[in-house]
Amino acid sequence: MSTQTSPQKESVLQKHDNDVVIVSAVRSAITKGRKGGFKDTKPELILAHVLRAAYTKADVDPTLIEDVAVGNCLLPGAGAGHARVAAIHAGIPIDASVNTVNRQCSSGLSAINQIANQIRVGQIDIGIGAGVESMTFGGFGSGGKASYSEEAMATQDAKDCLIPMGITSENVASDYGLSRQVQDEFAAKSFQKAAAAAKAGKFRDEIVPMKVKSVDAKTGEITEIVVAEDDGIRDGVTVESLSKLKPAFTKDGSTHAGNASQVSDGAAAVLLARRSVALRLGLPIIGKFVAAATVGVPPRIMGVGPAYAIPRVLALTSLSLSDVDFYEINEAFASQAIFSVQHLGIPFEKVNVNGGAIAMGHPLGCTGARQVATGLSVAKQTGGKVFVTSMCIGSGMGMAAVFVSEQ
Repeated sequence: MSTQTSPQKESVLQKHDNDVVIVSAVRSAITKGRKGGFKDTKPELILAHVLRAAYTKADVDPTLIEDVAVGNCLLPGAGAGHARVAAIHAGIPIDASVNTVNRQCSSGLSAINQIANQIRVGQIDIGIGAGVESMTFGGFGSGGKASYSEEAMATQDAKDCLIPMGITSENVASDYGLSRQVQDEFAAKSFQKAAAAAKAGKFRDEIVPMKVKSVDAKTGEITEIVVAEDDGIRDGVTVESLSKLKPAFTKDGSTHAGNASQVSDGAAAVLLARRSVALRLGLPIIGKFVAAATVGVPPRIMGVGPAYAIPRVLALTSLSLSDVDFYEINEAFASQAIFSVQHLGIPFEKVNVNGGAIAMGHPLGCTGARQVATGLSVAKQTGGKVFVTSMCIGSGMGMAAVFVSEQ
């Protein structure tokens, strides 16, 4: 991690009473969709567990929580009813309001950004930005296709919004000359880093263990299990083992099940407060939200979003790429993650220190919040202070945010 501190970085590290600070950041384990630890657990229950953990871990009186924003992509009505049910079940009083946010893969980060901005302008003092996705129960791959008017689809960019995500990965690989070998090398490292981190217990502090019911597919027997570890992480993955997998989207393509993010279930929550309020109440302060930014990119290569969102948020904070100690860049596909890192010139060793979504999984609405919990863990483990989270977004967008660890 960088030991030099520029004037711009020093400015970001300073503490002010009106800062938006992070009181706690937690997540569930990330499990395989349809067959992992949460295959029989509805999303509102996973979310309720992390919402409760977000305030109990920091010993926050739930009556002080004024608003909860939940990122979600797949549930009917963007999950508004599910989020409200989860908040009530989590013990958050009914006079706390709830809403859901759907900016696809950045929904969890958008929820955090919303709560942070509400605190910043004085609408609330304490709130939770969260994200949840059950790709098992969320209708992923099972719902009917949306229909669009011919007039709206008259332009090519509008048509390109409907390109399957896997094909956009192939487009990025083709347009920017990213070989399968390069993608598989990146994916193998993601698995290797995540497996090593899991073995060393580096995810333990950020994961909320959950006792849930599991149904045996053959016998129908219901048992209780504790889900406390990411079950998509595989040990021993190598470039050679990945080379045996067939392309998933085109016959001669380079994107396959081993170098793309997994279909997953999970939730995460970040409890935010105004610094002066947190200090008055004696709450723990583990980090600070600094800024966030979004950007649009061509839909046919939607995965390049981080390459353009990261410079935008750094410009807002006057930080340089080298001022950032490490990056959490979502690995929707190896192709887009590699392009984004190479395009910006970020050293790969600064990216996804404990692995990313290729190894851990990508519950769509959850990941933006999950990366904040993971980023704070990485900061504590490495001594890093300033980190950036970023992700590409379906239909052609990117989002990035700057955080500071104060642990």
